[in-house]
Amino acid sequence: MKAVILAGGYGTRISEESATKPKPMIEIGGKPMLWHIMKIYSKAGINDFIICCGYKGYVIKEYFANYFLHTADFTFDIKNNKMDVHHTQAEPWRVTLVDTGETTMTGGRIKRIKDYVEGETFCLTYGDGVCDMDMNKLLAFHHEQKAVATLTAVQPPGRFGAFALKEDDSKIHNFSEKTKGDGAWINGGFFVMEPGVFDYFPGDECVLEQEPLTQLAHEGKLAAHRHEGFWQNMDTLRDKNYLESLWASTKAPWKIW
Repeated sequence: MKAVILAGGYGTRISEESATKPKPMIEIGGKPMLWHIMKIYSKAGINDFIICCGYKGYVIKEYFANYFLHTADFTFDIKNNKMDVHHTQAEPWRVTLVDTGETTMTGGRIKRIKDYVEGETFCLTYGDGVCDMDMNKLLAFHHEQKAVATLTAVQPPGRFGAFALKEDDSKIHNFSEKTKGDGAWINGGFFVMEPGVFDYFPGDECVLEQEPLTQLAHEGKLAAHRHEGFWQNMDTLRDKNYLESLWASTKAPWKIW
């Protein structure tokens, strides 16, 4: 099975980092966000990836072109023009990098990789979110639902501390630093899709989260797999710093490999 990763957006809300690189190449613990996402899929035995490139896609291409150098120990004998490889930790990945256009919308990017999935069921996610989900359970759920597309539904925590106040009392009796937000389920990415989904993407201007998902839902062909575990996207510098702190603690919830 193949996993498609959307990695072509501008990442304007985290411009402190994305000015020089695409958002999925922003590093957490010295590794690009893209690497973390691929490791999650690899844990489930999914090692065939299609990366939808766009904005500064050459950065992603250069990273994988030199991936062996990034993960191995070498001795360079300059005088004799020799290179000895001592140790490598390269993953068993097959990576297809597709230039899907710098201004193409999410649905349009998916449309452009149709020929690369070869008419099979495939996974899809955004290049800026991680979770601790068991991908095999997601796949089993998708097949049970017989849906054209399944998304992962998550409940992100609130950004602010919350407390209760009684009308006749100015004292705080219950305070929570991290709340569960308003309890609403949102699209957390980590999709599973059937080949028939390509019929819902008319062209480059198509936004996955608008017409395609709306139409699929209207037709009863869109399922939601509820994930109550860890999920976090990297939309802002604050999110990036939070993920970095989790990784530094050596207890990053998404490190399931």
